[in-house]
Amino acid sequence: MVKGISPEQLIATYPRVYHMAEAGSWPSIAKYGLLSTSALLDLFEVKGDRRHSIESEHRPESVPITHSRHGAAVIRDQKPLRERTLAGCLDGCTTTQWFEFLNAHVFFWATERRVRTLLTARAYRGREHLVLTIDTRRLVDQYGNSIVLSPINSGSTIYRPVRRGISTFQPLVSYPYEQRRRLRGTQNAIAELAISRAVPNIRDLTISVERRQGERLIQVFVA
Repeated sequence: MVKGISPEQLIATYPRVYHMAEAGSWPSIAKYGLLSTSALLDLFEVKGDRRHSIESEHRPESVPITHSRHGAAVIRDQKPLRERTLAGCLDGCTTTQWFEFLNAHVFFWATERRVRTLLTARAYRGREHLVLTIDTRRLVDQYGNSIVLSPINSGSTIYRPVRRGISTFQPLVSYPYEQRRRLRGTQNAIAELAISRAVPNIRDLTISVERRQGERLIQVFVA
């Protein structure tokens, strides 16, 4: 029987979690919360074929969207997720279902090292990004029952991708933390935390907001 990981153990082991967003998006995030792609499409009233292409298909490039009242936003690309490779490593779902699952969730990195890896990746190091540092205790206290954990970078199929499916994401009570820790070490026992749909009060959970390019810190915002 899988023991899982307790909320206190998660907080003690990963006291901070991280989210990488589009540069310039903090005013919108502070106002509306941290929204999944699907929630953002709802807010901006994107429908029909355009919504399907954003939500249910691979996004090789970022997609700008606009709304008469809400202004402009950018839905980030999925460059590390190669569709042909993805199709060969999915269990129990189609590529469309996988894209829709990812787009229905808000994601956080469990370690700062993973954020830095993404910031310095070839596809992203040439431009600025926003990095939110989140207090894990506050997040767990308010959203613990909704959090699911993943042992892999679910949005990448680079470098010998492992098999994956919807069941890759598990709630705390059934996540095989000790097994993963023994095999991969604490830093790699959990890769991602995800929450369905949105974190509306993300501003209250945020410790710092930084504008970065690669390893360079450009600006720190007051959360």
